Amino acid sequence: MTAGSEPLLRLPDITPDLRAAMPDLRGKLTAFAPLADVSWFKTGGPAQAMFEPFDENDLAYFLSLLDLAIPVLALGAGSNLLVRDGGVEGVVIRLGKPFQEISVNGLTLRAGAGALDVKLASAAARAGIAGFSFYRGIPGAIGGALRMNGGAYGAETKDVLVSCRGVDRAGRIFDFSNADMAFSYRHCGIAAGVIFTQAIFEGQVGEEQAILAEMAEITKARAQTQPVNTRTGGSTFKNPPGHKAWELIDAAGCRGLAMGDAQVSELHCNFLINRGAASGADLEALGEEVRRRVLETSGVSLEWEILRVGVAL
Repeated sequence: MTAGSEPLLRLPDITPDLRAAMPDLRGKLTAFAPLADVSWFKTGGPAQAMFEPFDENDLAYFLSLLDLAIPVLALGAGSNLLVRDGGVEGVVIRLGKPFQEISVNGLTLRAGAGALDVKLASAAARAGIAGFSFYRGIPGAIGGALRMNGGAYGAETKDVLVSCRGVDRAGRIFDFSNADMAFSYRHCGIAAGVIFTQAIFEGQVGEEQAILAEMAEITKARAQTQPVNTRTGGSTFKNPPGHKAWELIDAAGCRGLAMGDAQVSELHCNFLINRGAASGADLEALGEEVRRRVLETSGVSLEWEILRVGVAL
């Protein structure tokens, strides 16, 4: 086993029983898969089991036969994720290459939930479809954008989504319209157990060079204002109503605050950074200290935007 992939809290290897119960499974099933490898923070414990489905039907088959008592976590790009050091109990589902395809038809784009947001932005630009440049500023995958109504630079997923598909814990496949998603700020109304598999988007007629120039400006702005080339998890806290999280954090004196190798970014203080050897516990403790100081100085309780998963040691 590699470092960080030791069996968490002595939980058993459940993959043999899963394989026996699912003889027609086509995807890849791995015991104690290291999650630090796929988390942008590069820290945290392993998954008790990881399943990478062959396609949507394979995912539906797996979920239809999986004991409901076994927890399931869908993993995207790992950008907005903090994995605790004890690892993740149950099954982590990772949507790999079969879920990363993007196709274009007129002003419509179809994207797998595992496709990166930036890839969707680039595909739209090449096709001369406007309205997707904001995805250049979101370091995640389409599944996460659907779940969180991902947005940046004045636009959100709800502005371009037509419909999407997902599989629930019973293995049933559903289609959801934009209205069905009940989008709000960094939230959708679909049950947490549904794993999105693909989405259809629609934009407007645009000009490729103008769209590429807009994307270049977003890239430049991110590089100037965000720690893009570091071990980070993106925006740590949601913006409270009427406030900007970074301003509250800055006013609380937290810019540059560190706990071990975990640090609040000097460049953008709504980002936490792993400077090299920070544990999941270090990063979470730092985030909680930031929340405490902001509450003390402003009376505002910050809400985590980063998804914290797994068991603390």
